[in-house]
Amino acid sequence: MSETRLDVDPLGSSNRSIHFESSEHMVKALGAQDEVLRLIESEFSDVNLHVRGNELSISGPPAAVDRTERLLEEIRTLAANDTRVSPEVVAQLLRMLSEQSVARPAEVLTLNILSSRGRTIRPKTLNQKNYVDAIDNNTVVFGIGPAGTGKTYLAMAKAVQALQHKEVNRIILTRPAVEAGERLGFLPGTLSDKIDPYLRPLYDALHDMMDPDSIPRLMAAGTIEVAPLAYMRGRTLNDAFIILDEAQNTTPEQMKMFLTRLGFGSKMVVTGDVTQIDLPGGTSSGLKIVSEILQGVDDVNFSMLEASDVVRHRLVSDIVTAYGRWDDERRKPSTARRRRTEQES
Repeated sequence: MSETRLDVDPLGSSNRSIHFESSEHMVKALGAQDEVLRLIESEFSDVNLHVRGNELSISGPPAAVDRTERLLEEIRTLAANDTRVSPEVVAQLLRMLSEQSVARPAEVLTLNILSSRGRTIRPKTLNQKNYVDAIDNNTVVFGIGPAGTGKTYLAMAKAVQALQHKEVNRIILTRPAVEAGERLGFLPGTLSDKIDPYLRPLYDALHDMMDPDSIPRLMAAGTIEVAPLAYMRGRTLNDAFIILDEAQNTTPEQMKMFLTRLGFGSKMVVTGDVTQIDLPGGTSSGLKIVSEILQGVDDVNFSMLEASDVVRHRLVSDIVTAYGRWDDERRKPSTARRRRTEQES
């Protein structure tokens, strides 16, 4: 059993010792060649860390020692749950602890959704966990946020989990083929050739989560269906987990059409990024206005993800934030012009 020992010397410096239950547990927590330990030392430069056997001692100013100990407790919990403690995970823990967004960050990062092909899919931020919980607790969920926040990937993982647990009989994945205006006839090749480029991201996610050899068989049997949004019209989808991806590229009419396909025993997840709308100029996005229409409707949830939830390369979060600032600056002059016009009239 891991233990923590606390001592306070007369000069006001705290000294604490954390005992790990085994050397293997300690290596998992502190990283190969102590990479995690070195990262903690660089983050808390006023704290001294010393390793002896299976014991890690912490000394320094009480407040800094408290923060270091709390971080190490979360790291120790992750290691005990066989979660790889990488520098990226430590950075995420530090952010969650500094924001005080959740009492125990390790509980967020050890929530397993799906294990497949030697890897486990989990939420990596508090907002992602809230999104996953919303999918569990609601029939219709909207996951709205920038690229790389796991909107579609986590929804796909929940769909595969629901299928494996026999909560649904099939998975239906759909996207609007907006670049071709849902009119695919002028593109070369067969129908499959024409729509595959738009649906490829959904296929890629499926291959991450399931045995690739089983996917053609499941698709042939209708257990998994991947189709453009136009193919949903006129259908009632019962006992299915239905995901609409890239929903910012739906018109209000298409969004209404899709939502009204919901049948008994089904669950819907709608994902999109309202900052990446590819619709022709002047066309309203169905995803932008649906929150106004359905706000307050029981069993419908809107989960908002942010740049801080991006789980791709760290630069992606910085890029999303930079574009957000740029968009805000562009809006300011147009808002000012509109106000002047309203005042003059």
